Amino acid sequence: MKFTPAALIAFLLFPVASLAHGPTPQKAKESVVINAPVDAVWAAIKQFDGISSWHPDVKESTGDGKHESGGTRTITLQNGGQLVEELDFYSDKDHEYSYRLKTENVQALPTSSYSIAMQLTAGETADSSVVTLKSRFYRGDTSNTPPENLSDEAAVKAMDAFFKNGLSGLKQKLEK
Repeated sequence: MKFTPAALIAFLLFPVASLAHGPTPQKAKESVVINAPVDAVWAAIKQFDGISSWHPDVKESTGDGKHESGGTRTITLQNGGQLVEELDFYSDKDHEYSYRLKTENVQALPTSSYSIAMQLTAGETADSSVVTLKSRFYRGDTSNTPPENLSDEAAVKAMDAFFKNGLSGLKQKLEK
């Protein structure tokens, strides 16, 4: 079998080109059962800019008070970093909202972008609720060779910890 020079070059370059595809989206998902009715849990989490009242990693949160697409909040983390987030969807009736990172700050959280959905559903008993956080995100450095602190692993570890700490703080606050 003979190859033309162009076919040989394409064949030799294909493996290299296949490695240079950039980052893949990462995912995180955490849920917690809280021994409190849906209305009580929703009252604690429905204020988009009130996350500092229940999330131990958030030192301060401020926002524009809007509960609709385009509403924003700024959260200051315990490590001093700030993140600006924007609501994409909000449903008081369905007890859920979704938001995304509006302004990147890889020093605060090693992700270049993310979207997060928070959903509250009834638990197995009338006095229990389930809060679920889901996210899709990209590592802090989207080049083909990110440093360790901005890698996929660092982003997944940070997002998992942020979700677990937040849900644990919410459970602790509501089950006092």
